[in-house]
Amino acid sequence: MDVSYRKYYLYNEDIKESENFNDEFMLKGKSLYEVIRIIDGVPVFLEEHMNRLNNSEKLMDLKLPYGIEEIKERIYKLIKENHCDLGNIKLVFNFFHEKCDFYAYFLKHNYPEKSDYLNGVETIFFHGERDNPNAKVINLSFRDRVDAKIKEKQVYEAILVDRNGNITEGSKSNIFMIEKNNVFTSPIEKVLPGITRDIIIKVIKKCGYSVIEKEFNYKNIDRLDGMFISGTSPQVLPIKSVENVKFNSADNEVIKNIMAGYDKEIEEYIRKNKNKE
Repeated sequence: MDVSYRKYYLYNEDIKESENFNDEFMLKGKSLYEVIRIIDGVPVFLEEHMNRLNNSEKLMDLKLPYGIEEIKERIYKLIKENHCDLGNIKLVFNFFHEKCDFYAYFLKHNYPEKSDYLNGVETIFFHGERDNPNAKVINLSFRDRVDAKIKEKQVYEAILVDRNGNITEGSKSNIFMIEKNNVFTSPIEKVLPGITRDIIIKVIKKCGYSVIEKEFNYKNIDRLDGMFISGTSPQVLPIKSVENVKFNSADNEVIKNIMAGYDKEIEEYIRKNKNKE
């Protein structure tokens, strides 16, 4: 369950003290959410997050009470009140009994260590599917099952495999696979349309590599030259192993170029938006 990590959280329009925060609201009704990374006081790729939120509300036939400018104001208000310009903020819209409540709070972030980027991380397969992969909807029972398996195996991430044996995404990330100069990833209709995923696809094309969105059976991963995770917290993170299959992803030239290109995209976004708050 969630904890409001900093001193204050936001409830609708009001700043509240985190010692009174209770996340039991997520057990009621339906909740749409986004997790946005804050770097140097800037909510990174905020517009893309809001577009995905709008897509989720349409898919779930719900109506958000605020527009993007109101949400943006609340995010900056939370950053200012907590005097915190680095971390992850979670936005939750909870729909219950024809009412929608808005929550925004800092999560205790878990960014990869420098050694994880230099060496890659260990992962496992998890055979399971989200009910609605395109919508970012809180599903606590699915989340708990995957987290329990990750903890049991002491790995960084679980790679989801659907009923047909195809790799879809990570439990909290997207997955990319490298074969020579080709980069494979699951078709968009099979996954959550990740913000980092979209930026990375643009970076891959800028680097001159081919992006192929197609189903890829998990039994064929031994033919790959490397794999990596993408997401708000990990950004571009090489995979060292999946179960017993080993990779040298951290030294793969394609992955290294994609990592550098993504870092440049973040730097440029922060530079352009630093003084807009």
